[in-house]
Amino acid sequence: MDSAVERTLRESVMAWVRQRADENGGFLHRQELLEYRHLGQSLPLIDYSRGIRNPAALTSTLSIVASADGPYDDVESDDGMLHYAYRKGDPFSGDNRKLRAAYETGIPLILFRKETPNYYTPVMPVYVVDDAPDENAFIIALDEAFRYMGDVRHLAPPQREYARRLAKQRLHQPAFRTRVLIAYETRCAVCSLRHGSLLDAAHIVPDSEEHGLPVTTNGLALCKIHHGAYDHHMIGIRPDYKIAVNADVLQEIDGPMLKHGIQEMHGRSIELPAHRKDHPDRDALAWRWERFAS
Repeated sequence: MDSAVERTLRESVMAWVRQRADENGGFLHRQELLEYRHLGQSLPLIDYSRGIRNPAALTSTLSIVASADGPYDDVESDDGMLHYAYRKGDPFSGDNRKLRAAYETGIPLILFRKETPNYYTPVMPVYVVDDAPDENAFIIALDEAFRYMGDVRHLAPPQREYARRLAKQRLHQPAFRTRVLIAYETRCAVCSLRHGSLLDAAHIVPDSEEHGLPVTTNGLALCKIHHGAYDHHMIGIRPDYKIAVNADVLQEIDGPMLKHGIQEMHGRSIELPAHRKDHPDRDALAWRWERFAS
């Protein structure tokens, strides 16, 4: 395929993935990735059984999948990069050849993070910025700028810090959102709104705190109104999962949003995830409640 045509195809694919992810709440289901069609032709965006998608018509890899429970040692290291293990077989043929072509041309790829079975968080564009045969791995970066930084395995401290910050913003935060929204079945824990594009994953203990980890038990699926209200201490959630509205806010007189959207939530219980292992951590809720109640 002509390189310009291939780039145009990738741009079209990424635009569709971005739109669908936004509509869903930040993630896509396996089936819709497998059923994607481009100009009327089937073009699965992930492979049925492997962690790499190399359409025959493309000269370079289209997408890769990183999964914590997968068969390959694909790890995010402390350098803020993804070290993507060579695929099985000859390192200079097959899947590895098309990944190497992406490295040589600088063409962008899609990284799909498999957070839970059948659900994928897209991270794009990403770039193959180094081939590390001593590691049997390719180095994947989240910014094209790393293609021009020289030896990406020995970055200067400011560049390494930038890579780590980028990983937090583009890998860890979206992954946290996906896990939390799936745990809550794409539903606001306070008002039950089910529109994924209007939902956030709210930290109970903020990620600025040492114990504010990006784990499901430190998260709440909240619509944007209730996320803002939670962050501004207009509402609080007790360790017994009861919602409380700030006393001053309860006395206010305003429009229907304040009355029905916030004041009427007072005393209700939040909607909990179906699985107990995903329930909000009571100690984290207690920590946050102290700051609301003080």
